[in-house]
Amino acid sequence: MSSHAENMGVNGELQNCPIMPTYAAPNIMFIRGEGTELWDSEGKRYLDFVGGLAVQSLGHANPEIAEVIGEQAGKLTQVSNYWATEHAHHVAVEIDKAVTGNINDPSSSPYNPIGQVFFCNSGAEANELAFKIARKATSKSKYTVITANDSFHGRTLAALAACGQPHKHEPFAPMPQGFKNIERGDIEALNDAIDETTAAIHLEPILGEGGVWPHTSDYLLKAQELSRDRGLLFMVDEVQSGLCRTGEWFAFQHHGLNPDVVCIAKALGNGFPIGAVWVKRELAASFEAGDHGSTYGGNPLGTAVARKVLEIMKRDNCNKMAQLIEEQIRTSMAELPQVVSIRGNGAMLAIELDKAISKEVAAKASMNGLLINPITPTALRLTPPLTTSEHQIQEGIQILKGILNA
Repeated sequence: MSSHAENMGVNGELQNCPIMPTYAAPNIMFIRGEGTELWDSEGKRYLDFVGGLAVQSLGHANPEIAEVIGEQAGKLTQVSNYWATEHAHHVAVEIDKAVTGNINDPSSSPYNPIGQVFFCNSGAEANELAFKIARKATSKSKYTVITANDSFHGRTLAALAACGQPHKHEPFAPMPQGFKNIERGDIEALNDAIDETTAAIHLEPILGEGGVWPHTSDYLLKAQELSRDRGLLFMVDEVQSGLCRTGEWFAFQHHGLNPDVVCIAKALGNGFPIGAVWVKRELAASFEAGDHGSTYGGNPLGTAVARKVLEIMKRDNCNKMAQLIEEQIRTSMAELPQVVSIRGNGAMLAIELDKAISKEVAAKASMNGLLINPITPTALRLTPPLTTSEHQIQEGIQILKGILNA
């Protein structure tokens, strides 16, 4: 048993732990995973319908990815971005194809990308660059980015300021300037918020941490049209919803959008830290050497993993896998009287309950071997790996049904 496990107290909480208490004290320690299954330090098995908050799209301990990590770690893990490495170019091309809808193009001719990619290490870093693009690629008088109430874009200061969640701002006030939050889905409020300082509109097609609230196609299309009419950038945060999670490569593709900037992370590394920003070439041209950087961004280990992740997602048609998961969950859960509604797309869903009991339900589910996330007082977020089998989905649903029926 590890030293951490040995320090587990009577209630399962780590005693005298040197880790900062920025999360609630854990009562479970996981030591092993396989696909959608996890095992704790006592040997108990769990079904993971959280998936690292939409990170583990290809499952825990994916053997193909583990092999790539081992092989690449034995060759080269990091050098400065002053030099090129083996995998970054390939991953950038595949991201460009995925964003622009060309990922299944079999053409072998030289590929001419529509956008360019910057590699970073997380979703917050990806959003940080998006905000810098909004300032650098427009005029010097424009710097304000408009986001939605309840949105979430990360926890660095600028990303946190962009979040439409004031209670997260209060401990760190004053927040950096340059952000406005408007009511989700209100096109008049969006129009009224635009002024001479506005540089960009930045939206999550589906608000993840804000409660899995999808924006409607009508609203998103009008928001994009408004940005074009007013000379603004239209940017999307696909950190949680991107890379097959919703049944499309990106959630904005459900609505036929054409964003200027796309923020990507989470599933790109399937647990290995890597993020990316896709930006249209003409906007990327506003940057020059020294304007931005990241020591670890695009390192050969991270991009080797991302290359394999994208290869597997494309090969195994993970879009379809997400769609099947949605069908199973909606069909099985909608019949319960305690379920008011099910919202979201693909394997990014929220089950809205008729009472504010989500934390209680999640706690009981954990006791019964199912991990789910109480995203609001009345809603449960489900983001299982896209590799989750039909049998595992049904097993998890039966656990949930048993708790709700009781």
